[in-house]
Parts: sequence; structure tokens; C-alpha cells
Amino acid sequence: MAIFGIAIGVAAVIGLGLLAEGLPSSTQSALTAGAADFSVIAKTSGTEGPNGQGGPVGSFGGQELINQTKIGEIQQISGVGSAVGVLRTMTNLDNTTSTTTNSSSPGEANFQSMTTLIGIDSNSISMNDIVITNGSVYSNGANEIIIGKSAAERSNKTIGDTISISNQTFKVVGIYETGNFQDDGGIVMSLDKLQNLTNNTGEVSLILVKASNGADSDELATAIQEQYPDELTTSSSLSGMDRMNQGLDVINTAVWAISLVAILVGGIIVVITMLKAVSERTREIGVLRAIGWTRQRIIRMIIGESILLSLIAIVVGLIVGIGIVEILGSTGMIPGLMPSFSVSLFVKGIGVALLLGIIGGIYPAYRASKLEPTEALRYE
Repeated sequence: MAIFGIAIGVAAVIGLGLLAEGLPSSTQSALTAGAADFSVIAKTSGTEGPNGQGGPVGSFGGQELINQTKIGEIQQISGVGSAVGVLRTMTNLDNTTSTTTNSSSPGEANFQSMTTLIGIDSNSISMNDIVITNGSVYSNGANEIIIGKSAAERSNKTIGDTISISNQTFKVVGIYETGNFQDDGGIVMSLDKLQNLTNNTGEVSLILVKASNGADSDELATAIQEQYPDELTTSSSLSGMDRMNQGLDVINTAVWAISLVAILVGGIIVVITMLKAVSERTREIGVLRAIGWTRQRIIRMIIGESILLSLIAIVVGLIVGIGIVEILGSTGMIPGLMPSFSVSLFVKGIGVALLLGIIGGIYPAYRASKLEPTEALRYE
């Protein structure tokens, strides 16, 4: 019974630990699922940021275009999972003779009245954090677009409506969101269609890159810059990374809270279990006191037994804790949450179990040492 009780405490620490440790990585994976790790832009004066890094993703001023052949070249670099070209430009939709301006020449129109146009292949929109919230994605090469939620509200457009861009009529087939206020106020169409509209055939504004599994995105970005030292530089969405890092900080705090709760639960279980074990052995302790055992020897015996029970319970608790988590994961009861198995977690679980064994045995041992032999012998 004592082993079973302590094993539950160990299982609570290990089981909750597995889930808690995997929470940050699962959340980060969900936040970045499908999205590019960084973008590659042309290296020109005025586009470099701190430490030689490029300006923010989607910046327009002074930015040069990149030959589309660079996409295939970057795709061949070791560690690159996928590389996608994106063309960005701006247009004044308020003008009935709406004309587009490429990213290197914003034009004379009032910036406040300009709308961002994004060209990207329809099967790669997730790389740009574009999520369709209503309708469907456009067909590549067709006069179809998806419109940002903010742009749709501002222009009073919905699915099935049409928009004129550069004297061509486009049908709205979907509404999207990105979480970026500028992009949510824009329009997305196929890359080749926007290239034709802007006379930028074979050119892109930037290349979105996602590292392959196991590859370090920072090292990959450095490798690309070293391969094209005079042509390309890399950039990440700093505001998006900051928001994600802030979110992960909150999650890490929650992980600590969950771990402390697990330890507290385990400690209470161990103390209750050992108290019950001491209570059931009151007469035995009375006999030992009657034949001359000192209080210190009684204390050492109870604490020693507590540690021994904890060692046995560690094995049982590990099996139970891991087993429950694996069952929950295999049955889909915790979708999207990946348990994190690490040596440090098991060392921590074993250490906590031994610590609980010592602490959990101190109070019961103290109570046992205070028993008078005559009273203990009369206990039924």
C-alpha cells in the first residue's frame, strides 16, 4: 500500500513533467507550423539592419528585386526544407484607373491610400503566415484573389465580389488573416499573375525559407548570407518573434507552476502514506522501544524505510507515469501536445522522489519516536 501511494506521487511528478516540459516546444511548433523561419532579401544600401541583418519583412523603400532563379539555388543548400518566392508591391485601389508600383518605386500616391499586393503560389501561402478564414484559396494564374480581413471591412468586399486592379477584374474567393496589420489590409494573388501586372516577370521581392527538421535556422541564415555575400541578406519578423517569445515566457512560468503542483501533490501523498504505515506499526514500534531502541534509531529506521519504499516506487511510478502519457498521446486525447522525454526530466523525477521519501518520512518518524512504549503496546 505504501509503495502504491508513493508511486502515485512519482507518477504525478513524471507524468505532469512530461506534459509540462513538452508544452513550450509544442506551442512553438504550433505557432510556427508551416511558416517560414526567415526571409532572404536583396542586399542593398538602406536595407541592412542591426548587425548586418536585413530590414523588416515586407519593407518597400529602396528594396531591389531578386532573380527568381535564386529560389532554386537556395533550395539546394543543405538544411533548407523549402524556399518560396514572394513579390510585394502597392496599389491605390481608390483610383478607378488603379495602377501598381513595384516595391523599389512606391510612386506618387498617398501612402495612406495604398493597398499591399502580395504574390505567392497558392500552395505556399502558409509560409507567409496567411490563414484562410472564409472561402478558399485562389487558383494559380487565374484572376482570383483573397483579401485581408481589414481590407475586406474597409472596402466592404466579400466572397464573390470583384476588384479592379490595373484595369483587370479579379474575383474575391477568400478572406484571410495573418496577424500583421499591414498584410491584413492587403490582397494576395498568384505570383505569376502579380509578376505580369507589374512587368516583373521572373523576379521576386523576397524568398521565404523554412529550415528542414533538425536544422538550425540561425546557422542556415548565416550560411545563405556567406554564399551570397554581395547579393543577399536575411531578415526575420522581429515583432512576431518578440510576441512568440513573450508567449513562451508565460508558458514556461506555467510549466514551473505545474511542476510545483506535481511535487506538492507527490509530497502530500508520501506523508499520508508514511503516516498510515507508522500508525499500522504502532505496536511494533512499542516493542522496539521496550527492548531498548532509542528515539534516534526509530527515526533512522522510519526514514530509511521511506527512502527504500521511494526507490521501489520510482520504478513503478516511472512505468505508470510514462504509460499514462503514452496512452493519452496515442489515443489523441492530448492533440498537438508532444510529451518531452529527456534525461534531465527523469533525473529530476528520481531526485524529487528521493527528496519526497526523506521529507515525507521525517514527520512520521518524529511521531513514531515520541511514542511511549507502554502506550504503543496497548495500541490495538
